[in-house]
Amino acid sequence: MSSIRRTSAWPLALVYVLLVVYASLYPFSDWRDQGIAPWAFLTAALPKYWTGFDVAINMAGYAPLGFLLALSGVRSQATRHPIFWATLGGALVSLLMEGLQSYLPVRVPSNVDFALNAAGTLVGAWLAWALDWLGLVNAWSQFRARWFVADAQGVLVLLVLWPVALLFPPAVPFGLGQVLERLESSLAEALADTPFLEWLPVRDVELQPLVPSAELVCVMLGALVPCLLGYGVIRSVRQRALFAMLMLGLGVAASALSATLSYGPLHAMDWVSLPVEVGLWAAYVLAAMLLPVPRRGCAALALVALVLHLSILNTAPTSAYFAQTLATWEQGRFIRFHGLVQWLGWLWPYAAIVYVLGHVSRRGTEN
Repeated sequence: MSSIRRTSAWPLALVYVLLVVYASLYPFSDWRDQGIAPWAFLTAALPKYWTGFDVAINMAGYAPLGFLLALSGVRSQATRHPIFWATLGGALVSLLMEGLQSYLPVRVPSNVDFALNAAGTLVGAWLAWALDWLGLVNAWSQFRARWFVADAQGVLVLLVLWPVALLFPPAVPFGLGQVLERLESSLAEALADTPFLEWLPVRDVELQPLVPSAELVCVMLGALVPCLLGYGVIRSVRQRALFAMLMLGLGVAASALSATLSYGPLHAMDWVSLPVEVGLWAAYVLAAMLLPVPRRGCAALALVALVLHLSILNTAPTSAYFAQTLATWEQGRFIRFHGLVQWLGWLWPYAAIVYVLGHVSRRGTEN
């Protein structure tokens, strides 16, 4: 088990399983026993209607899971048959999801979906094996050893998920983790018609939009955090400089793609106001100034930046255009993708805080 933990593919596979569960069981409401055995779909008649999109989405949805499971087996050398075990694992996940859909009236379990999910897992597993056969997995292992410390897998998982989390349009660019207003509303709704509703604090003044200077600081810190996380596991100053340029570029690209998905290609860069632009340049400058800071110090600075960023961001309401954006994302085939990246956007900074707290408190962390 310890060998599995040395590869980032394994925790990424676990994260992807959670995403599959979310996509498969959304909207998680009206659970009921419909008098159908959860395995009855296996012997049911084939569906009469299906589209090329259905085939593609079912295979494509499970291919990354097969890829990550097989890749974790290849890199950790935990098994001699990574394709078999990855395919079996993905098929079992699909079997469980289809069976649970029997208890959701809005979802329909399907033997065709199960078969396509298993086939997608197999395709992804074969792709991982092919990359290993071509020597690319070994090349990545060598690259990782040159660039990152041995226990970097936690940070690598966070860094891979960061641009994905930015795809859900935040009220403030790079403003992940804005949950206070939604949390208050959810608690009030859950406690409605109960005496516990009076326990909730009542705010005297409604949340006010951030002033430009506060927005600038939020953008700067939001863009700087992934750089500091990377600095905590990257070996040299030169490598840190290249990494910072890459991460900040990815952040801008993900934000532009988010605006494109929400409002169309003509509005891809409308989110870049003057405070945002200044905040991004400030992030570049600070990322350059912090290049020589020791790794443990970078982790501590990342923790400070995360806490400060969240404290400022959560004093502001969601965007005035937030409802319009949700209406765009929640139409048709965007709904499940919207839900996944929304949760990533809410939880990413808090997961980063948990990781950094463990990292900075660990004895013997290399400076």
